[in-house]
Amino acid sequence: MSDSSTISLSSLLAGADAAGHDHAVNDRNSGLQHIHNRATGAVVWFPTWQKFRQTRDWTQAVAGQEALLTEATSAGTSLNDATSTLLAQQLESLLERAAGAADANEFIQENLTPHLTGTWALADAAAKAAGAELPHGKAPAGFEDYPYDVYAQDGGAFATALWNDIVDARRNRALADEAARKALKPVSRKALKNAARKAARR
Repeated sequence: MSDSSTISLSSLLAGADAAGHDHAVNDRNSGLQHIHNRATGAVVWFPTWQKFRQTRDWTQAVAGQEALLTEATSAGTSLNDATSTLLAQQLESLLERAAGAADANEFIQENLTPHLTGTWALADAAAKAAGAELPHGKAPAGFEDYPYDVYAQDGGAFATALWNDIVDARRNRALADEAARKALKPVSRKALKNAARKAARR
């Protein structure tokens, strides 16, 4: 991959937003895909993994992941273990932040695409570190336990599954918070009197 790419991912995404509602044409012409956010009516755009490599963002993203892999392997961790650990840590961080977000839909708008591209960058960094060719539809070693197929449907399957998990993380946290609030809810005086009466009749 040449480092001479001058297209920025932000420009591509902004162009898709400005192009109107013919999303199928945009997908074909731009190398982007999209998901409709039914809750808000918004459209979330993201690149295919192939298109991401054609942007100038790719070089910087891969370099960042290479630095993390180098740091881990220099401490004695194998490349495969370092890749697997970074994948797990980055996904865990995303879902933890999603769980605590005030609004899941806003969180998706801001964080879905960066996580997709970061994961593809990690795959490319791992392949480069191993002296292998860049992945073309098959994830490198270290991705065996990752819960998503990051290249299926040019990345579309990854985006959809991750979207659903972000929504679930926020929903599950909200349910847990509500259950905790109910458990700590003060008992009313009337409830205390009723409980005392029942105890006295026993």
